[in-house]
Amino acid sequence: MIFFIQNMTNLSKKDERTKDDYFRYFPDTKDLERWGIWVSASGIATVAPGNPYPPLPHPGDHHFEWERGRVLESLQIVMVTAGEGLLETRQTGVKRIAAGSVILLRPGVWHRYKPDPETGWRESWIEMRGRVVTDLLQSGTIPDGPLLRGSRLTSLLEELLETIHRRTGAKIPTHRPELSAEALRMLALLCGMEAEEPAGETLRAAVTRAEHHLAEHHAESLDMQDMARMLGVSYSSFRRAFRKETGLSPWQYLMSVRLNRARRLLSSRGTKLESVAAAVGFSSAFHLSAAFKKAYGVSPGNWRKQDR
Repeated sequence: MIFFIQNMTNLSKKDERTKDDYFRYFPDTKDLERWGIWVSASGIATVAPGNPYPPLPHPGDHHFEWERGRVLESLQIVMVTAGEGLLETRQTGVKRIAAGSVILLRPGVWHRYKPDPETGWRESWIEMRGRVVTDLLQSGTIPDGPLLRGSRLTSLLEELLETIHRRTGAKIPTHRPELSAEALRMLALLCGMEAEEPAGETLRAAVTRAEHHLAEHHAESLDMQDMARMLGVSYSSFRRAFRKETGLSPWQYLMSVRLNRARRLLSSRGTKLESVAAAVGFSSAFHLSAAFKKAYGVSPGNWRKQDR
């Protein structure tokens, strides 16, 4: 979910509901699946200071209360054009949402958010899904977030949301493939933003924890982006900090740990190369041999002879 917050004045009681407020949820269809991306819901809501949030009940799989939070199956984009508030995920804890911030929450991420009771807020949001969204998220093309920056792109995001609302908020039938094109444009803009860097101490702590984790679990199948999420930092920030601290990328560090362990095991007479490969995390003796020769300039068999 993306929250884009602009610097605007606080809401007043007379702004409690406006004629523009609405929400719509659209059914998924096979016709839309051919496009690979579609807008599945959209809305605008005005929440005056001190009023309950959300202002209206939504379908059971979308409605939530602060006490419980929620998890969605789709990517949502919400632009808050007035007021301030709070966001919380299990990865980041509670974060204050200030003017100019953009928040990205992926499907499957527990979260909760609400406007500040002193300011209220006005939100403009859409929900999107489809294989294109899934592929961009899984490939790391979209920044990890959840906090993003890219102020030069915010006005373009706002224009796209307004275009989508003109279509979805109208009382006439909506040609939804046209919305798919707008949704794809919005994802393209999002990919041009960067995740905000965590504090230096947070990154250094994440690198230290990652080193211990890689050393203890080197024989397992590891995904570096999953590990960064587990550590509560964006992958791009984590990778840069890891290289700065260790001189290696996380994957290069893992390979170094595996090969050092392999050298120790190869020193034992009678140990088969297949057994060594399995013990240190390589899928086969062939892959171990290729990585070993690339790192040390000699095959495991010749290294074992030299070691003796």
